Amino acid sequence: MRLSAAIADLLQAQRGHLFPWTPVFLGTGIGAYFSLKSEPGWAVYAGLAAAGLLLALLAVQRRPLAFLCWAPAFAAAGLCLAGARAHWVAAPVLEFRYYGPVEGRVVSVDRSPTDALRLTLDQVRLDRVPAAKTPARVRISLTGQDAVPPPGALVMTTAHLLPPQGPAEPGGFDFRRHAWFKQLGGLGYTRAPVLLAGAPGDSVPVERLRRAMAQHLQQRIPGETGGFAAALTAGDRSGVGEQTLTALRQSNLAHLLAISGLHMGLLTGFVFAAVRVLFCLVPPLALRWPVRKLAALAALAAGAGYLLLSGGNVATERAFVMVAVMLGAVLLNRRAITLRAVALAALIVLLRRPESLLSPGFQMSFAATAALVAVFAALRDGGVPLGPGWLRPVLALVISSAVAGAATAPFAAAHFNTLPHYGLIANLLAVPVMGTLVIPAAVLALCLLPAGLEGIGLTVMRWGMDWILGVARTVSGFEGAVSHVTAPDSAVLPLFAAGMVFAVIWQGRLRLAGLLPAAAALWIWSGAVRPPVIIASSGGLIGVMEAEGRALSRAKGQGFTAEIWLENDGDAASQPEAAARWKVRDGALPVWHGTGVRLVHAPGKRKLLQASNCKEGDIVVSTVAAAVPAGCLVLTPDILRQTGSIAVRPDGRLLTARAATGMRLWSGWQPEGPEVRRLRRLLGAAAASQ
Repeated sequence: MRLSAAIADLLQAQRGHLFPWTPVFLGTGIGAYFSLKSEPGWAVYAGLAAAGLLLALLAVQRRPLAFLCWAPAFAAAGLCLAGARAHWVAAPVLEFRYYGPVEGRVVSVDRSPTDALRLTLDQVRLDRVPAAKTPARVRISLTGQDAVPPPGALVMTTAHLLPPQGPAEPGGFDFRRHAWFKQLGGLGYTRAPVLLAGAPGDSVPVERLRRAMAQHLQQRIPGETGGFAAALTAGDRSGVGEQTLTALRQSNLAHLLAISGLHMGLLTGFVFAAVRVLFCLVPPLALRWPVRKLAALAALAAGAGYLLLSGGNVATERAFVMVAVMLGAVLLNRRAITLRAVALAALIVLLRRPESLLSPGFQMSFAATAALVAVFAALRDGGVPLGPGWLRPVLALVISSAVAGAATAPFAAAHFNTLPHYGLIANLLAVPVMGTLVIPAAVLALCLLPAGLEGIGLTVMRWGMDWILGVARTVSGFEGAVSHVTAPDSAVLPLFAAGMVFAVIWQGRLRLAGLLPAAAALWIWSGAVRPPVIIASSGGLIGVMEAEGRALSRAKGQGFTAEIWLENDGDAASQPEAAARWKVRDGALPVWHGTGVRLVHAPGKRKLLQASNCKEGDIVVSTVAAAVPAGCLVLTPDILRQTGSIAVRPDGRLLTARAATGMRLWSGWQPEGPEVRRLRRLLGAAAASQ
């Protein structure tokens, strides 16, 4: 009884501050769903729904301890919600490599990480593939083609398509899961021309408007500045080259390229202030009408228009929800910027797209927003002076940049394996220009567009964007501008987030206890150990750890996989540099001795024939199947499709992508055959003998 009373008193002290925990527990359930190794059955969902409903009823009846019942109820709801969403978006996925005619409607145009233009098609038709097994959407990279069909156009080409691939290494980013929620059932490329099979219809008017505006901006503003303008206004990054993207990332200014909370906040803030000032210039209107609420409505309409024009991606949608919640608070005469508003925005986003919990954008944007609200609330409640009036905006900008950078840095480092060191300087030089020059000039250009005078606004906008790109290139060129970080274990980010969430939301001195799990997470991260051996799921690349870093079996080919491995190692070397680290070769074949086995890489039929001298216990990795001595174990693509990418842990045990991701709706693993069981036995015996 005493314990129950103590808990009730503790929770009573948090009265009025418990709502921000709602998206936390909902997100806990969503995260639990994605961490499962097998898909829950309908009986599990029914049981969780019943348990959640019972807990909700208990929470209503036992008010002193209601929070203890609401927490698992929302967690159960989050797991059921994520499962329902995963089944709702289910669509066919290619089961084989396809080469042949592809027809479809263009729904979006973007660029790949290798700077190639890509088309995303729906209404897909494939030769000799039944409609029931045809993907809802496919994405095709264009090779050597400058003319891009507009959104809404029906096109045809001849393309190579593959099903979405699993993680590049066990425990890594699962692109299959990402593609599942985007209903992408096939990805590939074409070297053939893309032909128009039909004129653009009226089914994707917003996409056509976005494309037309992007092209107009790139025609009026030359060079990559025009591409930056198109990305800023229409969400079209196809005009921004890879070097510019790299400079923006290394200077921590990449967030200016993505239409997110900063852009939405600057735009709606400018519209809110401008409309309010215009009304105040007419005293009869200012005295009779609710000017503040009318300005909020105008800002909300501007934000909604920006959401549509930008393509409505997840990041922009999330930013609009946050802004809409805050402007709604203005309309209801409530304080706009509070943790409750941030929590409500997070709740809406998670209810709409539960999978966004796993995205870097969700984690970073809400981490930054919650940290900013908490810090400025503490400064306000503590009566901390920010100096004279002329100095306050400068100090507010410095504090905002420092707090947002510190809050997002662990998430950015975990997802992108880089840590910019001069991001604060770059943001202090660039963000004010974005807010005072670029965004107002963009609004001015839009207002003057019907009169054909948009050039005035575009000129001013170009000056600001040239300055921002110049800052990015200069800062990214500083010596030691970026350090590379080893990828953390899977438990690090959840533990860090849990600690920081408690520190931000909980009221009272006990909130400092949240710093302990956050510090523990960083300590675990500092001791992260990378696997000594990684084998690509295609069999086309092997990476082994040497004293100077990861050594790769090939200097060319499998470049995307090589880049991910090196990034996760925190290694800045290029693929040719990493390939030069390989120490032992048997003729033309890379050979590695370690963890009690002899590992040989023989990609291609000719090189596999050169491995004919392999012995009992040897493991040969190849991209083809061919006859070899009976004692060898040859890992061919057919075998690797059963396991996915393979890692050998420091203790010599085997870890496969299949084991790391489990059997989920999106995984598509084939049943394991005897070769995989033999591989486990072989590595297990070698580890036991060491």
